[in-house]
Amino acid sequence: MTVTAMTAGELAKKVIAKESFFILDVRNEDAFEDWKVEGENIQYLNVPYFDLLDGVEDVLDQIPTDKDVVVICAKEGSSIFVAEMLSEEGRNVHYLQGGMKAWSEHLEPVKVGDLKDGGAIYQFVRIGKGCLSYMIVSDGEAAIIDATRMTDVFINYANELGVTITNVLDTHLHADHISGGRKIAEAVNGVYWLPPKDATEVVFEYEPLEDGRTITVGNTKIDIQALYSPGHTIGSTSFIVDDAYLLSGDILFIDSIGRPDLAGLAEDWVGDLRETLYRRYRELAEDLVVLPAHFMIIEELNADGSVAEKLGTLFAKNHGLNIEDEAEFRELVTGNLPPQPNAYQEIRQTNMGKVVPDEDTQREMEIGPNRCAVR
Repeated sequence: MTVTAMTAGELAKKVIAKESFFILDVRNEDAFEDWKVEGENIQYLNVPYFDLLDGVEDVLDQIPTDKDVVVICAKEGSSIFVAEMLSEEGRNVHYLQGGMKAWSEHLEPVKVGDLKDGGAIYQFVRIGKGCLSYMIVSDGEAAIIDATRMTDVFINYANELGVTITNVLDTHLHADHISGGRKIAEAVNGVYWLPPKDATEVVFEYEPLEDGRTITVGNTKIDIQALYSPGHTIGSTSFIVDDAYLLSGDILFIDSIGRPDLAGLAEDWVGDLRETLYRRYRELAEDLVVLPAHFMIIEELNADGSVAEKLGTLFAKNHGLNIEDEAEFRELVTGNLPPQPNAYQEIRQTNMGKVVPDEDTQREMEIGPNRCAVR
């Protein structure tokens, strides 16, 4: 029987298409429980690699023969070994090429929609990490928002579209992943924008993103309006694009809201978070399409793989937007916090420019699920 490598991109397409398949995850139980490939029609079996060193006979009857089987480990080596043993037992199996590290880094581009004057907006779904980045394209120019450290993906995609990246923006100083914004801006000789209230400790030059500031992309006057929206961080800034899209950063998600504690100031910032969600956002048009910087659960993906919903729908359905009692809201976002992201303090230091880890260290810092939300 055969053993076939499956790339992270191929696996992502199966997840987005909601295909039914089977995963044999051979990482240790704690790693599997903390973070795994998620999908609506996935069947799982977690058996640590070291329990399979003497053979796979004991698990054969738990592995189906009527659907695709993908063996997954941290980096791929263990999954190849186990997949080969399954092949020797007469099974056709795949292994995830690059393991969970590759899954963490894959970006799936999805076109969200067209803009009024001929442009378009694209979402880059980092499906294994829950991060969402954006490219706004108009008249030969592009702006990138909340880029990940996989900068080549954005630069290459812009080249494919035949556009020049002129502006790169971060909605806030990220704590769960390393920003690629400044690196992209340097590579393309563009402008890097950052909210100044999040940038008091940065050691590099940037253009300040301030409330009411308008950035134009192309000659078609796509206005990216900066809307000061603190709560996740003190400088968190939302963008209204083309009067049609609300890029909410880590303030508002489809099924949850942002956490206020990643700078150690949850009690101080919870009031800002409520003010943003319950006043500033309530003043916006309900037909704006919300495009967040993260998703928390796989069910937030739409049928086309995008993560987007109208603001009015979120006001009706998102629990975090419907807590009338302020004390209850405060308890939700300060007393119900998930574990903090892996190495988040080191990630913040990296995004300030204070430390410059090598590539392998950056990968290790980012390993794990998205933990920017409370629900």
